[in-house]
Amino acid sequence: MISQIVFTLVFIFSIAFFYKNAKTIYRNIKLGTQTDRSGNKKERLKMMLLVAFGQKKMFKKPIPAILHLFVYVGFCIINIEMLEIIIDGIFGTHRFLSFMGSFYDFLIYSFEILAFSVLVACVIFLIRRNILYIKRFRSHDLDNWPRTDANLILFTEIILMTAFLVMNAADAKLQSLHAEHYVQAGSFPISSYLIPYLPDSISSLVAIERTAWWVHILGVLAFLNYLPLSKHLHIILAFPNTYFSNLNPKGKFENMPAVTAEVKSMLDPSIPPPSGEVSRFGVKDIQDLTWKNLLDAYTCTECGRCTAACPANMTGKLLSPRKIMMDTRDRMVEVGKNIDNPQENVSEEKSLIDSYISREEIWACTSCNACVEQCPVNINPLEIIIGLRQYAVMEESQAPSSINGMLSNLENNGAPWKYSQADRANWTN
Repeated sequence: MISQIVFTLVFIFSIAFFYKNAKTIYRNIKLGTQTDRSGNKKERLKMMLLVAFGQKKMFKKPIPAILHLFVYVGFCIINIEMLEIIIDGIFGTHRFLSFMGSFYDFLIYSFEILAFSVLVACVIFLIRRNILYIKRFRSHDLDNWPRTDANLILFTEIILMTAFLVMNAADAKLQSLHAEHYVQAGSFPISSYLIPYLPDSISSLVAIERTAWWVHILGVLAFLNYLPLSKHLHIILAFPNTYFSNLNPKGKFENMPAVTAEVKSMLDPSIPPPSGEVSRFGVKDIQDLTWKNLLDAYTCTECGRCTAACPANMTGKLLSPRKIMMDTRDRMVEVGKNIDNPQENVSEEKSLIDSYISREEIWACTSCNACVEQCPVNINPLEIIIGLRQYAVMEESQAPSSINGMLSNLENNGAPWKYSQADRANWTN
């Protein structure tokens, strides 16, 4: 009974704490401006099924994609077993779902195969991240916490899968010894190899089985509450993020409505000029981004495929699309903390541009969309970069000399070059 009470309290506290963190994340995302991503539901659902569920874009790199698929499918399906663990923990039963008979045996058999696949994949991922030299995992934008975060999650998953297999091995041996309370149920293709290394004492086996059971359940609940602090939040947010993807062609830029209305009014006097003032042109801070940009930032997996494909980054320029998303997320979290604790406001003088993302970074971008194409969960760093550029040009009149020269030529000559109006089409020859 004490065990049941402790488990129930821990479970309720974990769910409540996760709910609190989830509310904070939702509030932070809502700090962004509105954008309509509700249309074409059929196409959006198809996008989510292909990209988030089917992991279509992951398979541009087949080997890591297969390993990731093992982890993704294995971890999700094994956690179906959490239903049984929760029931057993609250009501004091053992293998509650064993009444399903042979189907239950099949489930446990499948869970063990998947658990072993997850374990092996995580070990390989650790080797790839820490021993093999893969440039996108050695970049400076992953220094300190981001690199630790990735390793911590992999170690946690290895511990969880090991605890699951040890728990099953001890359970199987207790079943063979006809120990009280341990019903004959389950099939154990992997954990059966561990049975010869376990003691024969029933009390020792019970202690091992219970310890592994608690490690597994507490580990899963801890993992649940670690997600909001980690890049692995994409496990949850990848689905809404892909559903709300921008369905327009990747080369299409969105015009600012206020500017479009002003230009139309200038070209056609019959169109009245726009009323009211625009609060800001472009993006200075996270409140100027759309909620989808902020959802992108929370969804970023920090895999670095965007940065590895970026031609500016390849040539040694400062730009890293991954860092753009990480900086946006860090700034959003900081603003959210200031809302929660206004008396400790430390970011009044800060903004996304300059304080987090430098001018050198945003002007290094070629706007080629390689980062958008490569992202496994349809994140769009380019929208943020273009917004920051718009602010620099339209609000501050600050741009590199080459950009200012082009803008001046457009204004005076109607073309980017210093040709007269009569010669503006000479380049076609």
